[in-house]
Amino acid sequence: MGRVAWKGPFFVRLPRSLTNEPVRTKARNCDILPNFVGRKFLVHNGKDYLPVNVTEQMVGHKLGDFSFTKKPFSYK
Repeated sequence: MGRVAWKGPFFVRLPRSLTNEPVRTKARNCDILPNFVGRKFLVHNGKDYLPVNVTEQMVGHKLGDFSFTKKPFSYK
């Protein structure tokens, strides 16, 4: 289920930093906004922080869509 339109998108406040260091966050439900393009995030997957580089195609999705929580199955 999506979020109600009148509430608007959910996002985390970014720290004001002049360097391009990654932002560590556990907010997997954060919407990716257009001003996040080009930023680097370290998104928590339950065990580790995985790096996510935001591109224009990711706008409108959630940060958690790009940080997988389960390993892909591979039959040995």
